[in-house]
Amino acid sequence: MSGIILYKSKYGATKQYADWISERTGFSCIKTDEADIKKLSDHDVIILGGGIYASGIAGLSFLKKNIGKLKGKKIIVFCCGASPYDPDAYEAVVQRNFKGELAGIPCYYCRGTFDMSEMSFKDRTLCKMLRKAVAKKNPDDYEIWEKALMAVGDNEKGNWIDKAYIEPIIKAIG
Repeated sequence: MSGIILYKSKYGATKQYADWISERTGFSCIKTDEADIKKLSDHDVIILGGGIYASGIAGLSFLKKNIGKLKGKKIIVFCCGASPYDPDAYEAVVQRNFKGELAGIPCYYCRGTFDMSEMSFKDRTLCKMLRKAVAKKNPDDYEIWEKALMAVGDNEKGNWIDKAYIEPIIKAIG
């Protein structure tokens, strides 16, 4: 069985998971932006990983655009986020992203990182604005992602990358 891992990693967590999956499977890794759909036809398994941003999965647009050319392939997606796993939040991400021809594609959650100092100016500004808005709420009413956002201060770092998150992905490959 041959496979390839496509990934879109803004701050490194998704790339780390892609590298770990590559080590376990022998599949090569390539950035989604550099992927050539013609070369994917040689592979039985296509794994796509991307960070979660505003409930969207980075890099998933490549899959949406090319899903018709990937018929008969085993497709697996993993997404990375800074929040702890929450079944309701995860299900909302799946419902938002896996519609139409993407419905039924398995998706796995891997917890990533949060580091304001590594963020682009735009992302840092958006996070600060979001933190200010969330701070106005009663902490007892925070959603899980809001708790995670508020737990990591403006200049703090959080790294929750864990190799254990790839185990369900490895099992899904078969």
